[in-house]
Amino acid sequence: MEPTGDARYAPFRPRLARIVTAVMAVVVVLGTVAVIVAIPELGPGDQIGFALLGALIVWFCWREGSVAALPSPDGLVVRNLMITTRLEWAEVVSVRFGSGRPWVQLDLADGDTLAVMGVQRADGERASAEAQRLATLVAVHTATPRDD
Repeated sequence: MEPTGDARYAPFRPRLARIVTAVMAVVVVLGTVAVIVAIPELGPGDQIGFALLGALIVWFCWREGSVAALPSPDGLVVRNLMITTRLEWAEVVSVRFGSGRPWVQLDLADGDTLAVMGVQRADGERASAEAQRLATLVAVHTATPRDD
């Protein structure tokens, strides 16, 4: 799905989560290097183990920081922590963001639900505005001439 120049189709990405995960990734890299350098008793196997563990944690931070929902006139691509889902607009029945939910939830036509981690409550008022923008996109793309 190609991005359009229309601001309605701007990606949905959390702000606070991206900042926190970037800081955590830097801390993990520095901490891993510090442990490897500061403990001379570690053998090569232990050093490789620490490096691999640090790399795994950094990968997880990157994945968390890269969650997003990418809208286009054709549909919505939702990239959550582990799974990326492509939806056509007609598959989305409603958008929910109430009751203290940590992120937006989509109700789908097949009866399933899908979390959209790209809009997170931690972003405060911005998150509410983004949830409304997503609900508006769903309404625009699912309206019919006679919307019963």
